[in-house]
Amino acid sequence: MRFVYSDRYKLDIGAHVFQTEKYALVRDNLLAANQAVPADFIEPPEPNLDDIRLVHTKEYVDDMVNLRWSPRTVRSELPLTTEVVQGFMLFASGTVAACRFALEDKVSMHIGGGFHHAFADHGEGFCYVNDIAVGIRKMQQEKRIERAAVIDCDLHQGNGTARIFQGDASVHTFSIHQEHVYPIKERSDLDIGLDDETGDDVYLEQLQGAVPRILTNHKPELVVYVAGADPYRYDQLGGLRLTKRGLAFRDRIVIEGCYKRGIPVVPVTAGGYALDPKDTAEVHTNTARECLRVLGQLRPVEKLAEPSPPPVPPEPEHQPS
Repeated sequence: MRFVYSDRYKLDIGAHVFQTEKYALVRDNLLAANQAVPADFIEPPEPNLDDIRLVHTKEYVDDMVNLRWSPRTVRSELPLTTEVVQGFMLFASGTVAACRFALEDKVSMHIGGGFHHAFADHGEGFCYVNDIAVGIRKMQQEKRIERAAVIDCDLHQGNGTARIFQGDASVHTFSIHQEHVYPIKERSDLDIGLDDETGDDVYLEQLQGAVPRILTNHKPELVVYVAGADPYRYDQLGGLRLTKRGLAFRDRIVIEGCYKRGIPVVPVTAGGYALDPKDTAEVHTNTARECLRVLGQLRPVEKLAEPSPPPVPPEPEHQPS
């Protein structure tokens, strides 16, 4: 299996709840568990501004490239530096590469990406470039696909993605998220807004009902799966309270659901803000394990009998202060 990853994803954004070291931790977890070898991690190609402009307006791209604070860039909650802007464009290139690999291999994970709050004409939240939309538009431009779907399971609604694809019947957008938190909601093709303190059972029941309908009714030729780690019960920015085991089942519902139908799927890591970045990385690592499992590439020592999810460590007994 090909994982798209770059050491350059560790961006210097100062002391921040968005801990960009999580990407390297996921890679290290997979290597340490003998679930991957270094050659499995593919460096994304250098970004192409024309690809970014498939989604984002010329004015917004110019502001980013020239590090210009404007109404289009000021809504971001990240520094506007050369390293950060180039990093977000590299994330978009990574999602494009993972989309290509998935169309060849059925599954390819981007250990990065998922920046679903970026709109066509402005950045927002921790997002400058909407790599999800760039990946889909590039595959459509190259005529590799006509129809795609976004299955967004980040804690926060993918408002930028929803807005970018509103009115476009070729791309079905779905978001299951905590309702009463950031952001101001846009209209996806299907939204499931969950109450605070929703746990594993309700979440998984809702997701199990939605995913087959999306895949059967829309018939996408590619799914970008926004596999945020922030529904985790001890995430600093959320309150859905899913366990690591519940999140592993979430991954199985989406990834196996696509794979069994022959639909290529690209998980992207999106959010995750646990106090300990190792917890965030473990959630993302479990997503990678599920990709390996459906491809029959999970090492025997890690393989579990159905229907158990991939192994996860015990949950903490109390929430960290």
